[in-house]
Amino acid sequence: MKTKQIKLCIVISLLMTISTGSFANQLEENKVISERAVGTEFFLSDDSEGFQTRKLSAEFFPKYESGDSYLGVRASAYKYKTDDWSGDGQKISFIGRNIDSATANGWFLDAGLFEQNDHTLLTLDGSYRTALAKKTALEVFVNRDWVETQSALDQGTNFTFVGAAMDQGLGEHVTVVGVAGSQFFSDDNRRDHGRIKLIYQPSLDLGLTVQARYRTYHSSQEDVGGAYFNPKNYEESMLALGWRQRFAGWSTGLTVGLGREKINEDSSQSTRLFELNLQSPIHGSQFFRMNTGYSNSASFNGPNYNYRYVKGEWVLRF
Repeated sequence: MKTKQIKLCIVISLLMTISTGSFANQLEENKVISERAVGTEFFLSDDSEGFQTRKLSAEFFPKYESGDSYLGVRASAYKYKTDDWSGDGQKISFIGRNIDSATANGWFLDAGLFEQNDHTLLTLDGSYRTALAKKTALEVFVNRDWVETQSALDQGTNFTFVGAAMDQGLGEHVTVVGVAGSQFFSDDNRRDHGRIKLIYQPSLDLGLTVQARYRTYHSSQEDVGGAYFNPKNYEESMLALGWRQRFAGWSTGLTVGLGREKINEDSSQSTRLFELNLQSPIHGSQFFRMNTGYSNSASFNGPNYNYRYVKGEWVLRF
């Protein structure tokens, strides 16, 4: 009898230990899910016409699980500048993200109040992507913001861009991406956009892609008083090479492209594109990502328009 009692006590003790351990693990998981973080974000850009944009942000995340899963707020200060003009802006926004890093499915949202040069705008940048089938995905998106040129900022011109994108895999090595959308400007102009991208991946292990890209748009009004670059009809075809690699949890990507663009009835002209991005592991006590790029295309003053930018974000858990 004593032996049975001893065995029973041992079993009860083990069950209590397991239960206590499970409870402790659950508390630890809840702690991770509700862990807070702070961060900073910056954006710098300039172009060959002398227009500069500077942005510096402070972020607070009361709920931060990873670089692809968080809820928080962001306060941003903007500075716009040309040779003989400058403007300031302030924005406060709610930000949230819940993306599956393996599939890119999920949602992103940045909704805010943006004031610049005595103009106020409710801004919105958001998307939702979901799988429709094994190799088919649908994404819907919306973007509402200021048009960033000197004249447009002075006038308070803004736009709302809504659309959808469809990804379709064709076998193991080919993916087709189609995008359709409309961009509504506050000056009553409207642009209808169409884009298609054919992506070929010669090897599933190399991270190398060959991309054939085509985009076009049509503007309902050609004369917008010089507030922003606005051809009636625009189209661009581009061949690009992409490369993406992972190392020790870090990921890096590179895209280089050469193309031709056609504006209205003018002769076609060359375009160039360069993009580079770097991202740390999404889990951990710190998170970092950076994007930089360069493009060469047409604008107000002719075909040789250059645009350069760099954007970065650093987040620290506490």
